Amino acid sequence: MDERREGYITKIISNEMVGVTGDDDFEIPVMITNITRVHGHSTNPETGNERTADNKTEANFIEKGIFLVAVPDANKGSVVHFHVVNESSYQLTLGLKTLTKDIFKGVFFDTIAPQKSIKVYSAALPELDLWPALSFQTLFYTTGNKPPVKPLEFSIKFKSKDFAGSKKQVPMIKLNGWLFRMDEPELVLDAEKIKESFFKPSEEKVTLEKPAKEVDLHIEKLRDDHDFLSKKEMMDIQMEHFQKTLDSAIAHNFESMVFIHGAGNGSLQHEIHKTVSKHPQVQTFMDAQKEKFGYGATKIIFK
Repeated sequence: MDERREGYITKIISNEMVGVTGDDDFEIPVMITNITRVHGHSTNPETGNERTADNKTEANFIEKGIFLVAVPDANKGSVVHFHVVNESSYQLTLGLKTLTKDIFKGVFFDTIAPQKSIKVYSAALPELDLWPALSFQTLFYTTGNKPPVKPLEFSIKFKSKDFAGSKKQVPMIKLNGWLFRMDEPELVLDAEKIKESFFKPSEEKVTLEKPAKEVDLHIEKLRDDHDFLSKKEMMDIQMEHFQKTLDSAIAHNFESMVFIHGAGNGSLQHEIHKTVSKHPQVQTFMDAQKEKFGYGATKIIFK
């Protein structure tokens, strides 16, 4: 109210104060009495706040498909927004509570029409370890001739590994994000596949893909979720990729190869040098083409 600043509420600090993340990606404490909605909405026709008639025939009725989608903010890289996507033919009544240190707090309640979505929560990425658990309760409604459906309860406590996979395009919201299924699809047993599993060999031959002669170990080249990872997790991923590629190069009888690790604080370079200095298949190693890589790459020559 006192200054021209905009942002997202990313934390509930107390009943009187919230944390707001602005354009500078910093979260600041603000009294609730000192904020006002500028981009929000009191009603949203996309969510189906009014009861809608179910025009789908029974044959085309979709029973399943409720997803929680985490989407990074397009302008504020430190903020992620959570959307609930309803791909089913049911109208949903959705409630969300957060759980922090055994304290529940209601943060969202609304309805979602069939084949619609709604944003339910926002949080700051740098505080991933401090995010509360999210607990959803969902009721299903349809005017069609369908038996009652049991309410859906879904809870999740996010960890960095939950964002390890690549983002997927979500057509309904036209954004890329990480999907978490809230309702489980019906289990369909394939008799033929079950039969095949009984006769499948216990061990299958592992084929190693031939690597490139130059391998870039920068974390942004290996994972698109590096913003969520700790320094230790980044190092583990880089060393795992290094070891896998090194083994593959040896299996394909490479004479030499280059690993681009960057200069940085030298910790990754140190781990690589420590590993290859003891490797029985490595003849020697050295800085690779200083005029091209500086001191940010290591060339390994195999026996």
